Amino acid sequence: MKTVSIKPSEVKKDWWIIDAEGLVLGRLASLVANRLRGKHKPTFTPHVDCGDHVVIVNAEKVKVTGNKAAQSVFYWHTGYPGGVKGRTQGQILGGKHPERVIEKAVERMITRGPLGRQQMRNLHVYAGSAHPHDGQQPKALDIASMNRKNKVA
Repeated sequence: MKTVSIKPSEVKKDWWIIDAEGLVLGRLASLVANRLRGKHKPTFTPHVDCGDHVVIVNAEKVKVTGNKAAQSVFYWHTGYPGGVKGRTQGQILGGKHPERVIEKAVERMITRGPLGRQQMRNLHVYAGSAHPHDGQQPKALDIASMNRKNKVA
């Protein structure tokens, strides 16, 4: 038996489209992170970007379970003394850029460093149903049918 270690020039990247309407955020993020890393492929190589491109539409309609919409807070610092600010997931999903909730959830599941940043460039998230990637002919990935817990009724 031989261990396969592919080179960056041998990587074949597919395009996937996921409709996030009604899907649970954490379950969606973990499946997307695996696609971005390439762990679903038999030729997975840890030090090479062998993952696929993932397009997520309807990001504003993603669901969070329990009280996470009110209790899960994203913090940042403005750089000024006493400048710690925070916003809940519910506020972000109802605000101007709801796609950032999915981006941040996936980013925290990808390895940190230059390779992780390169893999995150293959994630394309859109708040509505329109996206500019029709030319790449993305294949539909139905996450709701993979497990009954992936979708909130």
